[in-house]
Amino acid sequence: MQKKYFGTDGIRAPSNSPKLNGLTMMRLGMSLGKIFTNGEHKHRVVIGKDTRLSGYAIEQSITSGLLSMGLDVLLLGPIPTPGVAMLAKSMRADLGIMISASHNSYLDNGIKIFDKNGNKLSDETELEIERLMDSSIEEYLVSPEKMGRAKRLEDANARYIEFQKNTFPKKINLEGLKIVLDCANGAAYKSAPIILWELGAEVITIGVNPNGLNINHECGSTHPENMAKKVVEEKANLGICLDGDGDRIIICDEKGKIIDGDQILALLALHWKKYDQLLSNAIVATSMSNLGLENILSKNNIKLHRANVGDRYVKEMMLDINANIGGEQSGHIILRDFIATGDGMITALQVLRIIIEKNQLSSDILNVFEPIPQKLLNFNIADGSILKENKTIKMIDSCKSMLGSEGRIFARMSGTESLLRVMIECKSSSILDKVIQEVDSFFTKL
Repeated sequence: MQKKYFGTDGIRAPSNSPKLNGLTMMRLGMSLGKIFTNGEHKHRVVIGKDTRLSGYAIEQSITSGLLSMGLDVLLLGPIPTPGVAMLAKSMRADLGIMISASHNSYLDNGIKIFDKNGNKLSDETELEIERLMDSSIEEYLVSPEKMGRAKRLEDANARYIEFQKNTFPKKINLEGLKIVLDCANGAAYKSAPIILWELGAEVITIGVNPNGLNINHECGSTHPENMAKKVVEEKANLGICLDGDGDRIIICDEKGKIIDGDQILALLALHWKKYDQLLSNAIVATSMSNLGLENILSKNNIKLHRANVGDRYVKEMMLDINANIGGEQSGHIILRDFIATGDGMITALQVLRIIIEKNQLSSDILNVFEPIPQKLLNFNIADGSILKENKTIKMIDSCKSMLGSEGRIFARMSGTESLLRVMIECKSSSILDKVIQEVDSFFTKL
């Protein structure tokens, strides 16, 4: 069944649009209250947000809906998405809600929802929420004496910081490392610099002055070139880029070379296998991950399982095969040994641990494999039905024939934006260029 509000990663839309205005968000809060009220205990919800201006209105609207259904609300303020997941579990909340549009600009916002164990909701639960949002949900409002209370949790970031630091071995520290850290003017602007500094690093920060409108603007994981330039200028050991809600990470070495999620997955998988920490001798990535990743893992007898794009689907497959490492090329990395969802800084700490223990240049450690030439094309197309049209199928088949056994092509609709994404990969750069031209010409003429 087609969803009306939810995509591959919660709800995401332009702020104040019908899908994400005050009225809709209040009904979302009411619907969540109805579904997650079970038993006689006093129910409570933790709500975090990133730094977008629109977060204030959304926070108040969802809170109003939840309170009217009898749930108490703890407001965390700006905090990374994984912090919400962690606190939902550690504080025995019934629900965790993050207000963020991740790597999108301030014009958009969104909602990510976690259950009491810090896991994202199933498709079935999201469909039930949508059904209630479009129903006469008002009939379930509680009587005045049963309404909920809301208060700020002042130490939310402090709790989260200590949780993250505890994933780093106590016998070592980051002394001697100079790190450039780009927080995307987003949710991690408070916590991330503190973590690295308290562990001993010299930290040079970018993107730590949010104003409500500059989140992800020419900074963060979608613009790592600024971090890379700063690393070279400052003669730093490496750079770390987070996205707007802190669950994604992109790194660069001391030479300024960008290191994506595929390289990070390879690094961690090989290291964990060496020390018998890799469960099921396998990891989970997606259809977008580079063939080079699959090749290096295969050479080391590690199985790569590919899930649909979206960290929720990666997590589901990880549970199915009992894997403890999974993620996406974009930098969403899930390390189940530490937390149930992607966490940029926890991933960074595991990478830093390897660098410290090996005592080598980051360029010698982070460039794990030679990637197959790959290109990701984005087209402003909102209707996914185009992928089912005969002319599109014929064009894709023609491209597959051109690529042959040298590469592959994969097309999908974005689950968070009105974009058609086409990934083309080929060992031969000349063939790759021909296919890119074919695809670009086809979709730009529509």
